[in-house]
Amino acid sequence: MTEDIKKIKKKTSIGEVIKQYPETEAVVKKYFGAGCFTCPGSKTEDIAFGATMHNIDPEVIIKELNDVIEKKKTNP
Repeated sequence: MTEDIKKIKKKTSIGEVIKQYPETEAVVKKYFGAGCFTCPGSKTEDIAFGATMHNIDPEVIIKELNDVIEKKKTNP
């Protein structure tokens, strides 16, 4: 069976997460704030950079984002 969802990684851009996985909106807001949805930098800044700027361990955010995506995949 092929994996049909690309997992979010440290180098995945915040903008890509917002665009491809709208179900992660609450997690993005929780860690980065609502400003990411209108910030031009979100298109190029990755999860690791955003986490560093907000003094958060990127692995925590990545795990939570991927958990939300996986839950959506198994419970559409």
